[in-house]
Amino acid sequence: SNLITTTNDSGATIPKPRTSYNDDDRKKVQMNANAKHFLICAINSYDFNRVSSCISAKEMKLAYEMFIMNDNEDIKTILTRFINITKALQALDKIYTNSEMVRKILSFLPRSWMPKVTAIEEAKDLNTLPLEDLLRSLMTHKLSIKNKDDDEEKEKKRRRK
Repeated sequence: SNLITTTNDSGATIPKPRTSYNDDDRKKVQMNANAKHFLICAINSYDFNRVSSCISAKEMKLAYEMFIMNDNEDIKTILTRFINITKALQALDKIYTNSEMVRKILSFLPRSWMPKVTAIEEAKDLNTLPLEDLLRSLMTHKLSIKNKDDDEEKEKKRRRK
């Protein structure tokens, strides 16, 4: 959110562009940053999550429900982002069960992961599969794919010589 506002020609209050800040505006921004820093230093991690995610619970829930992963995105980054969203929701008293999170993760994986998803669904009981086990399995799968791709690339280079 923009701390500094201005009034436009029609009388509406709008965020003031940073390029238009004067010295007084910059002082206000600095004071706000100092206050935030003080608060962050003074609270525990549970309260920090609650305060730092002061966008509404509704917005966080929507972020969870609309969560997707694209083919070119790194699995570790996506899983970290997903876990951060669920932790922020937890701080806002919206708790998803292990089973709900396992199913959600499997649902947002891209089409290229479907063989792995199918294998997990057929081999595991999704109601009891620990989230940590799923994450470990997905990370291991990603490493296996990377190693195979690296080996194929080395073989192509060797053949060209």
